[in-house]
Amino acid sequence: MPDVSKAAYSYRQDAAVPTFDDTKPLFVFDGVCVLCSGGASWLMKYDKRARVNFAPAQEPLGQALYAHYGVIMDESYLLIANGRAYTATSGYLELCKILGGPWHLFRATAILPEGLRDRLYALVARNRYRWFGKAEYCALLTDEQRGRLL
Repeated sequence: MPDVSKAAYSYRQDAAVPTFDDTKPLFVFDGVCVLCSGGASWLMKYDKRARVNFAPAQEPLGQALYAHYGVIMDESYLLIANGRAYTATSGYLELCKILGGPWHLFRATAILPEGLRDRLYALVARNRYRWFGKAEYCALLTDEQRGRLL
């Protein structure tokens, strides 16, 4: 996985990154991947207090953040929380921490070595189109969910 260990809020000094509301975590996902869009839709459904913002990787904000952190969209989504970027399984663990409540149960997967978790994640990421397919851009989101996109 890419090294996203830049200083917190470093994207604010990057003129290529559009200004966005970073008072909440931002989940940047592949808007044409059925697994990714479906996952974002599912997260929105269960994030009842709207603690997380969302942005498709295909939009200018998503593209700029991927470029800023040197992440390839086909390798991972991005989670920006407290000005820091997370990818792969560490991002999901951070997301569970942010969402709180029963989501904390998923943090038990942290007992597995990060290298093993990320290899499994990478296997799914590489094959996600083949296994789950593609859809029209953000087709799996409801109109209300599309309203939550930055």
